[in-house]
Amino acid sequence: MSISQIRCQLFLFGLIILLFSGCHPEKGKNASDASTNDQKTEGAKNPTELRKVTFMPYWVTTAQFAGYYVAEEKGIYERYGLKVDIIPFKPFITSTELIREKKADFAALWLVNAIELKAGGVDVVNIAQPSFRSSAMLLTKKKSGINTVEKMNGKKAGIWSGFELQPYTFFNKYNLQVEIVPIGSSNNLFLMDGVDITIANWFDEYHSIINSGYDPDELNVFFFADHGLNFLEDGIYCLSDKLKKDPGLCADFVKATLEGWKYAFDHREEAIDIVLKRAKEDKVPTNRVHQEWMIDRYKDLYLPEGKTEFNNSLSAKDYQFVGKILKENNLIDEIPPFDQFYQPVIKN
Repeated sequence: MSISQIRCQLFLFGLIILLFSGCHPEKGKNASDASTNDQKTEGAKNPTELRKVTFMPYWVTTAQFAGYYVAEEKGIYERYGLKVDIIPFKPFITSTELIREKKADFAALWLVNAIELKAGGVDVVNIAQPSFRSSAMLLTKKKSGINTVEKMNGKKAGIWSGFELQPYTFFNKYNLQVEIVPIGSSNNLFLMDGVDITIANWFDEYHSIINSGYDPDELNVFFFADHGLNFLEDGIYCLSDKLKKDPGLCADFVKATLEGWKYAFDHREEAIDIVLKRAKEDKVPTNRVHQEWMIDRYKDLYLPEGKTEFNNSLSAKDYQFVGKILKENNLIDEIPPFDQFYQPVIKN
């Protein structure tokens, strides 16, 4: 079973609570340990001068955050004068008081979640948007005969609890009557023909379904982005106050993180070793084959078709589109102004 198939309705609530929580993991490697690696020491500041910050991923330890883990392990953050503690994902912290403490400095978030946070009063800002295409999709089996959008009408779709907005919008766009079946922990309903359609991410569940015995040519793939529903993922966020008080630190964090991603893509097997080591430390079960698939798909998403420079831009069009969907579904009262939400620290 893929680790990220354990998604459940508590994910979004856990994400909101953890974003700026005071929950810190045990301290990782210290600067003296890091200095044993030549790359770490090259250009690194004195450990006593390092600026301590925390980063929170929105999910468990996998290669979808490889750039962050690599930047930490290889001393890239240190060379930018940063000591970064990566907070392990913990879905069951529920105290809203933790939000007010503002203990996490940076976070990776999907755009839809970040807009909800901003509209709900948490003053987050997007400082970089390396992902510019949604990886989410709907899958059907070719043997089902559902090979077009129109043939989804009247069928059952397994959709992650708490992530219904994108598929709901998809079905409404094509005037489809589809029965939504909440799913959380696995792809079993789809694999056992309990549902005709299932939601998946390209870098994760799609590969898990293939590993369950289906060949790619036995599946029909419907990317939301190909149907005008590009809900962007994996932006880098911080609180507005953090950006105002220390824009240089924010820029250094983004630059070091992107350098970590570049190293991870250029040194794939070493990056997977680092992810697997970190997953073991965080007690997250996983396997090399799935993590290799994941990092390859992230390269496709971040640096497609031989592109060598990362995207850092969030378009006003993508932002307003997602905000409009949220407002139409009464999930937010108003769309926060774009210039108050997107404040990039690196200009393309």
